[in-house]
Amino acid sequence: MPRNKYPEETVKKILETSLKLFLEKGYEETTVLDIVSNLGGLTRGAFYHHFKSKEEVLDAIFANMDGENHPFEKASRAKVSNGLERVKFALKDALKSNVESELQAAMTHLAMSLMSNPRFLVEKLKGDIESAALLAPMIKEGMSDGSIKPGNPKIMAELLMVLINFWMMPAIFPCEPAETFEKAELVAQIFENLGFPILDDEMGEIYADVFNQVLSKQ
Repeated sequence: MPRNKYPEETVKKILETSLKLFLEKGYEETTVLDIVSNLGGLTRGAFYHHFKSKEEVLDAIFANMDGENHPFEKASRAKVSNGLERVKFALKDALKSNVESELQAAMTHLAMSLMSNPRFLVEKLKGDIESAALLAPMIKEGMSDGSIKPGNPKIMAELLMVLINFWMMPAIFPCEPAETFEKAELVAQIFENLGFPILDDEMGEIYADVFNQVLSKQ
């Protein structure tokens, strides 16, 4: 078999085709054969040369979404006045990407549809643990400069990730639209009482935009 001169292009085509099918047919209903049949001439051998399964494809899709655009990585380099503003920068950037980026919006929709998949939930938890580890130094910065009340930054970061990425997710904890906004207000109140005021008007508006977009796709 001749060597593939453009492996990056092949991988890109597999990922783009797979994402399209996952969104159209659903992840569980899409097979490797479906993916190969839509690769425009690429063979099953080409697929298996790069990926062992569609699970590996899904992992690669989400891994590629992070890269240099990871909101917490961007926030760590942002020019802001204090640690609290750095945390807000990260959270707002993560939320904005769901509204401003078509690809990120598609990924969010895909993620929502996968919440019933135990394997995906485990991977999501791993990702949130990594995000909490990136968030903790920003909280520590805020505690040092006085913008956040002193405490344990690691615990605070983990609590925030659990509340906003699990408890507030309707696909995990089903609730009515109005209840989701009540949850957001309660999360804001909890952190306000902890001396970590993360909610402001801009954050509220961005969250409302994201939530309405998710509802429109259901």
